[in-house]
Amino acid sequence: MHITAVLCVRNEAAFLLDWIAHHLACGITHVVAMSNDCDDCTDAMLDRLAEMGHVTHIRNDGPYDSGGIQFTGLKLADKAKQVRRADWLLPIDIDEYVNVHAGDRTLPALIGALPEATAITLTWRLFGNAGVVRFTDTAVTQQFTRAAPEIMHWPWRAFMFKTLYRNDGTYRKLGVHRPRSPMEDRLANARWFDAHGRALDEQFRTRRIFSPFGQPLYGMAQLNHYPLGAMESYVLKADRGRAVHSDHALGMDYWVERNWCDVEDTSVLGLEGVAERRAAFAEDRVLGPLHERAVAWRHARFDALMAEEPNRALFARLLMAPPARPLSLDAARFLSGHATRARMTGDT
Repeated sequence: MHITAVLCVRNEAAFLLDWIAHHLACGITHVVAMSNDCDDCTDAMLDRLAEMGHVTHIRNDGPYDSGGIQFTGLKLADKAKQVRRADWLLPIDIDEYVNVHAGDRTLPALIGALPEATAITLTWRLFGNAGVVRFTDTAVTQQFTRAAPEIMHWPWRAFMFKTLYRNDGTYRKLGVHRPRSPMEDRLANARWFDAHGRALDEQFRTRRIFSPFGQPLYGMAQLNHYPLGAMESYVLKADRGRAVHSDHALGMDYWVERNWCDVEDTSVLGLEGVAERRAAFAEDRVLGPLHERAVAWRHARFDALMAEEPNRALFARLLMAPPARPLSLDAARFLSGHATRARMTGDT
C-alpha cells in the first residue's frame, strides 16, 4: 500500500526530522514536499531526504497564483509521480502528527478498519503552549502534551480536519483540508467516515472542512495539531506568515483560539519505531549537521526579531496570556444563534 503525504514547508528544518521519523513509523511510504524561500536549510535537508528515497522535493519559488503559496504548491504536487501512483493521499502540515489508535497504530491499520472508506477525516486535537517560553531542540510530541478536551462546543476551528483519501479518481486535485475537483459520476459511490468510525453524510463529499461539535471524534485516530509551540517559536511563526491566508497576520486571536491545555494526552508517544528512525537521521553525515544548523538559526532569528518593538510586544502578550478555556454549551449556542441569523440576513 502506497500512502503519500503532501507537505508545504518554509523555515521548518528544526522540526523536520522528528516529523519525518514519526510519519514513516506511522505508515507513510513517501512524502512529496514543497519548499519556498528557506533561510534555515529546510530545502537542503529535503534534498538529502530525497537522496535517501523518503521524499520528493519540489521547490515552490513562485510565481504564486491567487490561491497563495500553499495552493500553488499543491498544484505542483498534483503532477508528481509519487502523488499520481499513490493508493492513498494525505496533505498535512509540519505541525500536525497523525495519531492512530486502531490496531498497531499505523495508517494501514486505520484503513483496514474502515475498508469501505473513500475518505477518512482526521480531526484536529489542538495542543496548547502550556506555558513553554523557550524553544528547545525537543520533539513537539514530547514537549507539548496538554490538549483540548475531546468534547467541546466552540470554536469551530478546533474541529477542522485533514483528509486521508483513496486515490481512485473520485477526486482529481489535492486540497488543504479536503480533496478537490470531484468526478461527478463517482461521487454517489464515495463513502466518507470520521476517525471515530462513523459514516458521514453526503455534504462531506463536496464541502465540509470541520467535524460536528459536541461528540467523541478520536476513537480510531486523531490529528495532533501543535499550532503554537514555544512562545519563541510563535514569534518566528508570526514573522514567517501564513501559507494559506498570507494576508492575515498571526496575532493574539490565533493564539487564544488554539491554546488549549485542559487535558493531558501522551497517546502519540506510543507509536513504535519513531525513536530508531530519528536516531538514524541524526547519525547521517548530512542531516545531523544540517539539523544543528537549523536549531542555531532559530535561536539567532528570535534574537534578531526581538530587536523590533512589534515582536517584543507580541512576546510580552504571550507571556501574560492565560490558556483558553472551553465555553459552556449555553454560551456556544448563543454564539451559534447569532452566526446563523447573520448568515440568513447576509450580514456575515
